Amino acid sequence: MLDLDLLRSFVSVVEAGGFTRAGERVHRTQSTVSQQIRRLEETFGCPLLQRTGKHATPTEEGERLLSYARRILALAEEARDVVARPASDGVVRLGIPEDFAANRLARMLSKFARSRPALRLHVRCDLSVKLRSDLERGDLDLVLMKRDKGETGAIAAWPENLNWVTSRGYPVDPRHDPVRLAVFPQGCLYRNRAIHALETTARAWHIAYTSPNLAGIQAAVSAGLGVSILPESAILADHQVLQPADGFPAIPNTELALVAAADASPATRHLAEALAEYCDAADPRAAA
Repeated sequence: MLDLDLLRSFVSVVEAGGFTRAGERVHRTQSTVSQQIRRLEETFGCPLLQRTGKHATPTEEGERLLSYARRILALAEEARDVVARPASDGVVRLGIPEDFAANRLARMLSKFARSRPALRLHVRCDLSVKLRSDLERGDLDLVLMKRDKGETGAIAAWPENLNWVTSRGYPVDPRHDPVRLAVFPQGCLYRNRAIHALETTARAWHIAYTSPNLAGIQAAVSAGLGVSILPESAILADHQVLQPADGFPAIPNTELALVAAADASPATRHLAEALAEYCDAADPRAAA
């Protein structure tokens, strides 16, 4: 079994370019470091360093060992961090909209949970209105939710551009009333916007299809069962965007906001940072 102290001294000599400065890094005398390197060379049965005066450079065998040594030391450090953590990081209850990046977000959350084995992560998908209510009531610690653009109190927010959509293959007659709607259940921000927009233009409407998930709404629109309001990222190839000229007024945009409870735990704050970084790096509005 390789001695971590010997590997640490070896890496230090290579990075410092000599034994004296390496000794300062690992808090050993030059002679002690030299002895450690000799022991390591005896273990492998070959020279690992080429010594030239006060300088030292890795031999071909030393070069091969170097990458392994760094990886072994990094894993040892990671193991110490994990084992030294408290018995539990507690519970983090996260709420997310059903239509938000389900596959890729799940992978990101899984990676976060694996990095904190003492953490109990509970994720719930629901309508944003319910997520907001549960956060305020203390039933959730952190939420990603749809809301009116420009509200305050979020850790971060990302804009959503909304559009009226119908089927490309089986389009509804845009001038025919009542307008058939394919919408999420009552309380959904998109549903409220659709109904309010139609009523302000004095157009009649009725609910033709209701689904609690995005896939159902997308399928209903594709089949021509009704029109709906969807963010740009959720519009499919067989959907067609309706314009104000078709009698469908522009919809005020919404935003996706990341909001934490006022008394959020350190683990919740760490997850919030990871989610914000994820949303900044990827398209936060993608639905798959």
